[in-house]
Amino acid sequence: MMRFCIILVRPRDPNNIGAAARAMGNFGLSDLRVVEPYAPVWREAVSAVGVSDILQNARTFDTLDEALADTHFSLASTAIRNRRMDQEVVPLPHLNERLQTVPQGLAALVFGNEKSGLSGEDIARCDAVLNIPTSAKQPSVNLAQAVILCCYELSRRPDFKPLRSAGGEEAPATDAQREIFIAAAEALCQKAALRADLTVSQRKAFLRGALSRHPLTRDQLFFLKKLADKLNALLPEIGQSKI
Repeated sequence: MMRFCIILVRPRDPNNIGAAARAMGNFGLSDLRVVEPYAPVWREAVSAVGVSDILQNARTFDTLDEALADTHFSLASTAIRNRRMDQEVVPLPHLNERLQTVPQGLAALVFGNEKSGLSGEDIARCDAVLNIPTSAKQPSVNLAQAVILCCYELSRRPDFKPLRSAGGEEAPATDAQREIFIAAAEALCQKAALRADLTVSQRKAFLRGALSRHPLTRDQLFFLKKLADKLNALLPEIGQSKI
């Protein structure tokens, strides 16, 4: 069975990354890779509705070479326009047909940034070119729209098995993700003098115990972590308020 990953190269807008992650989640893909993301806050993109786990687990790379290292076949998505293509061009409606002839491993669909798309060097690095047929008057497609069209096409494969369950159930939070939340909660406890009778280690142990008794999904834990961060930011104002 083939596996798939989506690679975004030098994306500029965090919400486009979030929308691309949501498109992946719509059709059961979860392996998101980001090369040189422009903004440092893209993992918090509000456009990633229901798929914050995909953003949190997305891997970042300094180069496209590194992102492609474990893949077996790659396609560079581009509008072509006036570019000369030395590689094979695969129209999106023929994508699954073409994939029948490649090694049954990990295939990558590579997308460029919103402003300039993939560079000639990026395209040359991939095995083939993937083209989404469009009107000549508007040949380019929005990044998230391109991702969702391609994910939909992949989902039509007879052997396609979504990695996210049809019911939307998410995997439980990992130990590392729990520790990130505990650090944010501990910072809030210190600011608000919550359970000042306990040491830092005791407070963290208390939180670990609560999480072990009531396991949370990644999305649930991410929500609580964001809430703790917001309260941490607002706490000085609350402390100065006379209300």
